[in-house]
Amino acid sequence: MAIVFEKTKGLTDAVTHYCPGCTHGIVHRLVGESLEELGIIGDAVGVAPVGCSVMAYNYFSCDMVQAPHGRAPAVATGLKRALPDNIIFTYQGDGDLAAIGTAETVHIAARGENVTIIFINNAIYGMTGGQMAPTTLPGQVTQTTPYGRDTSYSGNPIRVCEMISTLDGAAYVERVAVNNVKNVIKAKAAIKRGFEMQMQKKGLSLIEVVSTCPTNWGLTPVNALKWLEENMLPYYPLGNYKNTKLEGEE
Repeated sequence: MAIVFEKTKGLTDAVTHYCPGCTHGIVHRLVGESLEELGIIGDAVGVAPVGCSVMAYNYFSCDMVQAPHGRAPAVATGLKRALPDNIIFTYQGDGDLAAIGTAETVHIAARGENVTIIFINNAIYGMTGGQMAPTTLPGQVTQTTPYGRDTSYSGNPIRVCEMISTLDGAAYVERVAVNNVKNVIKAKAAIKRGFEMQMQKKGLSLIEVVSTCPTNWGLTPVNALKWLEENMLPYYPLGNYKNTKLEGEE
């Protein structure tokens, strides 16, 4: 019998710790498939963050380094400069990347480091119990905004793609989602392109994945996908925000 689908070699056999309905698992698979299809598993070094994906080093088949909270871009910078021929990527949530790690994120893009960033935006702090994140929507209820996020007090959410795309060192910036099959296919293409940008030494790539957190949103997995579509996507529009041409493209 012909094999039509099998687990990617880019992932280990470890059982993930993520909550039911969490879309981290989908993104992990897309990253693993991209590494395998590009033939770079043996050359890749991933940087794990602090957050829900803190144990990413158990799940990817490539070499992994654990970074302190928010410092994944700084660690990735050191790795890339020490190992310029390797493929370096970070895998970060919105707390790690857009709160404690904001400066590192901005400056790795400003410097144009040849690194790929996978950014998971689920609009909440997942690992620590559902507090407000930099990406929490206006009016969104969290553990620390029980009456909804008040922008007059807490400020407005940070749109990372829009911000990073203004920096000259950013070569490729795209926002995708994994809430349905069509979007999963687009997300896979974006992640793969992010690695291709690095392989051709174009500069920083950042792929933002709008994701769900059913546990801390207090929703079922199905309703979380619906909430994402109705609430997150209008505020965080999907699409390409910066796209440098790869060699061979017209």
